[in-house]
Order: sequence, then structure tokens, then C-alpha cells
Amino acid sequence: MRITSTSCICPVLVCLCFVQRCYGAAHHGSIKVTRNQTKHIEGETEVHHRPKRGWVWNQFFVLEEHMGPDPQYVGKLHSNSDKGDGSVKYILTGEGAGTIFIIDDTTGDIHSTKSLDREQKTHYVLHAQAIDRRTNKPLEPESEFIIKVQDINDNAPKFTDGPYIVTVPEMSEMGTSVLQVTATDADDPTYGNSARVVYSILQGQPYFSVDPKTGVIRTALHNMDREAREHYSVVIQAKDMAGQVGGLSGSTTVNITLTDVNDNPPRFPQKHYQLYVPESAQVGSAVGKIKANDADTGSNADMKYTIINGDGSGVFSISTDKETREGILSLKKPLNYEKKKSYTLNIEGANTHLDFRFSHLGPFKDVTMLKIIVGDVDEPPLFTMPSYVMEVYENAKIGTAVGTVTAQDPDTANSLVRYFIDHNTEEDKYFTIDASTGTIKTARIFDREETPWYNITVAASEIDNPGLVSHVPVGVRILDINDNPPELAREYDVVVCENAKPGQVIQTITATDRDYSANGARFHFSLDEGLSLNPNFTLRDNEDNTASILTRRRRYSRTVQDIYYLPVLISDGGVPPLSSSSTLTIRVCACERDGRVRTCHAEAFLSSAGLSTGALIAILLCVLILLAIVVLFITLRRSKKEPLIISEEDVRENVVTYDDEGGGEEDTEAFDITALRNPSAAEELKYRRDVRPEVKPVPRHHPSSSLDSVDVQEFIKQRLAEADLDPSVPPYDSLQTYAYEGHRSEAGSISSLDSATTHSDQDYNYLGDWGPEFKKLAELYGEIESERTT
Repeated sequence: MRITSTSCICPVLVCLCFVQRCYGAAHHGSIKVTRNQTKHIEGETEVHHRPKRGWVWNQFFVLEEHMGPDPQYVGKLHSNSDKGDGSVKYILTGEGAGTIFIIDDTTGDIHSTKSLDREQKTHYVLHAQAIDRRTNKPLEPESEFIIKVQDINDNAPKFTDGPYIVTVPEMSEMGTSVLQVTATDADDPTYGNSARVVYSILQGQPYFSVDPKTGVIRTALHNMDREAREHYSVVIQAKDMAGQVGGLSGSTTVNITLTDVNDNPPRFPQKHYQLYVPESAQVGSAVGKIKANDADTGSNADMKYTIINGDGSGVFSISTDKETREGILSLKKPLNYEKKKSYTLNIEGANTHLDFRFSHLGPFKDVTMLKIIVGDVDEPPLFTMPSYVMEVYENAKIGTAVGTVTAQDPDTANSLVRYFIDHNTEEDKYFTIDASTGTIKTARIFDREETPWYNITVAASEIDNPGLVSHVPVGVRILDINDNPPELAREYDVVVCENAKPGQVIQTITATDRDYSANGARFHFSLDEGLSLNPNFTLRDNEDNTASILTRRRRYSRTVQDIYYLPVLISDGGVPPLSSSSTLTIRVCACERDGRVRTCHAEAFLSSAGLSTGALIAILLCVLILLAIVVLFITLRRSKKEPLIISEEDVRENVVTYDDEGGGEEDTEAFDITALRNPSAAEELKYRRDVRPEVKPVPRHHPSSSLDSVDVQEFIKQRLAEADLDPSVPPYDSLQTYAYEGHRSEAGSISSLDSATTHSDQDYNYLGDWGPEFKKLAELYGEIESERTT
């Protein structure tokens, strides 16, 4: 068998191969393989040999993107067993068999019915077999072969990552690498030049260049200045077929931005500046701004401003605003037009981030001169002192001069000044001021002991311009005079023991003075000289602002006199000296041997009766115990009157409570309730069945009249008497209730209480048909009927 293929001798000549395939089998090459056969030699036994394959493996090629109207011829299969009589049938299986590739089962010709794309599938694996058309048995073993899709240049290069954004520092050297771009081609890189890409630059010259093989973009000029041009748009083209004519191409855009470097020094637009500042400017406030221009951006344009010299370096200061890169000029000291009318400053602006590669472009700083002109402003009056402290004695007369404040107009006009007090507080109303001279006087009489200090505010304004006002604080100290006599420091409780000895100190006293210590620091103590000599007590001045009280005799008796009064005279050392008299109260008390006070006059009566402290405590305890017993007894008496059983279910007659449904008349043994309805039934005394009486009950006496005529009131009296005389009743008050409905009516009672004693001819057997709810009632009435029958 042989397999004829349309493969080309040279894969480069694609077009020639395509033409060759179109002309048919006249130019086909063939590979012929002889089929193995078993020979039969006459006279020899049959020898079996291993059959050799009658198929030859080969490759077929088919061009992709075939656009012809007829199916594309691929190749031909031929078996050695095929004699051309149509007895051999060729079968094709595998990938695309019957759909993409079809075979003529008689001739073995293979055709492609569809246009193929190598980029989607590069080859197909198929199987061929030749069978006997009559017997359907294989003539040869199945063989495998491959149909490869041959590539053509049908895909243009593509930049998958474009467009690109990239930066490069300005002033870079020529040839500095910027970016490498890469284009991909989907064609077969192993076949021809379909996937061989060459790069070129379409836009961006002469600033940038690209390597045709690697796609590396580089700078093409020296010292590209960002300040001259910052953004560049470069278009790069990639072309296959090694850039030859007819090749496919693709392009992308590369946006290149030059980044800044510090290659531009700062420059002031002017060499001389002039600034006007009013003399009323506040210290610490900003009075002006200055700025040096720098063509760089970011940190390369950061700068610092300094005052390098000038006569105003001590009056003004400069700082840098990092956001605006401006120099902020501030006032360090107050300005005075009358003293200095102008200042000169030399201000320097310098970059803070230097790049030494460009130091030859420097220096990276600049200096300018600033002249500051101080403006004259009509200022308020200026006090000679920032604050004043004045003094005045207490009790001084109204209108006494305290002191004088002085203010002047600082302007050259030197206008007259008017003074006044701001009456913002109550203290400001205690003083007056002369509007022309500034003399402050008192407006009331002061007491140092009430308020030793006053704070007021004095204002001054120009007469010509009252709107300009200045203020100054004034403190007034009230000086002390000796106008308060001394007095005892506190109320003293002086005690003398009955067993005191002569000359014994029983109390030490001291004094106090509201005046300042200079007018009363030294106190003198003495007894009132106008009185006769005190025989009981005396006083000794200790000369340290204290005095001691001493006894003058032996033993004091509470029974004779329990309280003594001692007048004491106290004087100070002020000018003039002041004095006051105070009376000490001295109590006589009983003391222990060691001097501890045992009792005073409050126990005089008990002591005379011979009662000690322990006896007094015992008596008090006894009284408290008696009171507790009385209270407990009264509480118990009140609690006994209250009912022990408050429940509504409390029963005094042994009433049995049950919840059986339908058996109300069955339980009649516990209590005969008919006794409450008819007095005639209460003929005999009903005893309590739960308590056995210890004594014999009192017999009842009925009136001679019949029971039917018994009065209800008489009936209740009998029951009351029985309850009072019954020894078995509870030991507390109880309430017994009796109800009487009257005599029987002629129609009879409709109550079921007496139904047990009433005969009836009614048949209750029908109750058994009413269901389980009436079972108990049917059994009850059934028993009654049976008893009657018996």
C-alpha cells in the first residue's frame, strides 16, 4: 500500500506548494511499501511469518485560512491490496473525521471541508483503515497519521500592556533607559518570519529612540528640561515579517513625563521691597509676606527664609509657610512712630534640598532688601505705670485722697487727657477720681476688718478723641487703726474641784483682736480694780498673751455655792490702747483624787441623798425594764382580741366540705342543717362532736307552749346562753350565725334538704340514660328506690 501526500519540498515556498496541490496527483510523490506475504513451496509445510505492517505513517499538511470554493485537497491513501476494482473501502476516524476531513472510500482521497485556524488548533490526529468491501474485514491493520495546519501570516503583533505611562528624571543623560515594550504575535514562530517582530518609533523623535529588536525606549537628547517641556507622547510600532513589505503591524502609545530635579535656584522677583506697618500693630501678629520664585516643584522648591542683617532684626522675625512657600513677617516688639519711623531688613531665601549634581547651576539662594515704614497712628493715652497700688486708713472720712494716676498722649500732638473710673463692679463705686488731675478719693468709710483690699479700673481718654481709651488696674489697700478692743478667744468652761488647794491653776485663757497685729499683738490681763478683792480666785498675767486663773482658798462646796463669776479686764498694746471686760463662769464640781471631774452641780440632789453613780444607773435600768414589760403586756392583750382564724372557710360547727358532684344530700352526718331552718328541730342540745365536754351541760328548759310558736328572739337567746355556758367552746370570741326562714308554708318547701324523708312515686331509672356525667346521681336515686322497696 502507499500513501500519497502533497507535502512541499521547501516549506518557505508556501505559494508554490499551494499551486502544486491544486494541480492534482500528477506531481504527487509516493512512498511504496510491499505487503508481507506467506509463500507456499510445493512439498514443504506451510511456514507462518509475523506479518509486517502494510501502512506507512506519514504527515499531511493543510494551509490555514483556506478561502477557496472547493474543499482543500489534503492527500491520498492507497493500499497494496487495492487492484482498482473498488473492492477496497477506506475508512477515516479520529479528530475532525467526517466533519472537517472527509475521505473518498473508493479512491482514498482526503479533503478539508472547512477553513482551519492554526492559532486555535495546530494539528489533528487521525486513523486510517482499509477493509474488504464485500466481507467488511480489515485488509490491513489500522494506522495513525497526523494532519498539521500550516501557518500563514494572518496575525498582527499586539501590545498587551499598552498604553504605557512612565516617568524619567529631567536632565538625564542621553541613552537613559525609559521603558521596554513587548509585542506578541500569535503566528507560528518556528515557521518563516510570520512571528518575527521589529520595533520602530512613529512619534516622539528626536527626543526618544527605540531598539528595533528589544523594544527598549531611551532618551535621545541631552539635558531635557522639565521646565521647558514636561509631557511627551511617543508612538511605538511593532511589525512582523522582520519589517519587510507586506508584514502586519501594531502600535501603542507611551506617555512619558519628566520628573523634577532641583536644577533651578530660587529668585526674588525684585531686589528691593517696601512695606508699611502701622505702629498700632500687635506684637506677634503677621505684618507682611514675601516670596521667592522657584521653577522646580515639590520638595525641590522648598525653601527657608531668614533675616541675615539690618537694623530691624530685633524688632521683626520671619517664618516660612510650607504650603505657600512664602515668608511670613511678624512683629517681635511694639512699634513707636515717635521713636523710629523706618527699618531695613535683608531677607534671604534658600533651598532646603540640594542636588550636588547641579551645584554648578547655583548658588541655590537669593537675597532681597525690605524697607519697613512705620505708620503714625493716633494712640490712646499711655499711663506712666502698668499698674498702681495705693493705701488709705480705715475709718478715713469721705473724700480722703488715696493717690494719683498719670497718663499722657504718646502722639506728637500731646492732647489733654481725661480720667474716669469704670463702674463695672461694686468696688468701683467706693472711689471717685478727679477728671483732670487723676486724683482718687474715697466715697465711703472703710472697715479693714470687713474688706482689707479693693481693686478698681481707671480709664484715660484724649479730650479731642474720646474713642481712644486706655485702662490701668489700681489696687487700694486699707490700712489698719486700733479700733477693735481685745476679747476672749472663746467661751471657757472653767471648773474648780471641791478639794482644790490654794494657788492651784484651774484655767489658762487667751485673747484675740480683730485689728492688725501691729495694733494689738500684746495683751494685758487683770482683774477689775473697781471691785473689791476676790477671796476665792485670782488672775496671773503670763506676759505671753495668756493668763492663768488660780484658786485663793482651800476646798469648795457645791452645797454652799456651785457657781462663781470672775470679771477679767483685757487691754491691747495699740495706740491708743483699747480694753474690754469679760466674765468667766466657774463651776464647782466633785473630782477624783487625780483631778478628774466626777460630777458637777447637776447631781447635787442625788449626792445629798447618798446615791452613787452606780445606783443611779441601776434605777434607770429598772425603770426601763418595767416600761418594756408594760408595753409587752399591752401588745399581747391587743393581739388576743384579734381572731386567730380569719379565713372565710373558718367553721365552728364541724362543717365538712367536699367537692363530689351530685351527692349533696348524701352526707348528713356531720351537721344537721335543718336545725338552722326550723327551731322545732332543735329540741335537744347539740353537742360538739370534735370536743368532749368535761362538765355536764346545762339542761334546756322549754316553755310550755309548743315549739311551733317559739319566738326567733327567744331561740337566739337560748343559743347565746348555751354558747356562754358551754365549756368546750374555743378560748376566744367566735361568731355563730343562725338563719331562720319562718314557719312552713302550706305549699311546702322546694328545698332538697328534706327530700330524704319525703316519699315520691317518680321513677328515676331514666337518669342512667343520660350519660357518665349523671352516673353518680343515677346510683344515688337507685339506692333510695331500693331502700324504699325493701
